[in-house]
Amino acid sequence: MTELLDQIIARYHETEGNIITLLQDTQESFGYIPKEAVHYFAEQLNLPPSRLYGIATFYAQFRLTPVGKNRVTACCGTACHVRGAERILSSIRRELGLRGSEDTTSDGEITLEQVNCVGACSIAPVVIINNKVLPKSSPDRIVKELRALKKDEHADE
Repeated sequence: MTELLDQIIARYHETEGNIITLLQDTQESFGYIPKEAVHYFAEQLNLPPSRLYGIATFYAQFRLTPVGKNRVTACCGTACHVRGAERILSSIRRELGLRGSEDTTSDGEITLEQVNCVGACSIAPVVIINNKVLPKSSPDRIVKELRALKKDEHADE
């Protein structure tokens, strides 16, 4: 991991002004920002780790936990909310066995992301599964899609 982190930090000449880009590249490489990366960069930039954590937690684009191999994005914007996004979200969480603030299944296969808007209000409610946009979604339709996804995952094993 250290070798890859060295390559990332070398691109930015170890300057404090590039922290956001540094974190973006790290997330692109790992799928999230590992705790070890935050501490390594803090040491290299002579900054407290809290400075990097502050930036990473301020921006919604950053993740501090690993993401699943498959991503389910549920739009919770106004149009989707009015058209049943909460029921869909509850169905997704139940089907995936997610409790409380969990967003990734215990096997690490599927991550659920809730977003404020995907910009497709005319086809609300919208769920996106691995870049496949599912317009005018319903709880039943999404559960069927998730079961098919899980079936495909088990077929690959």
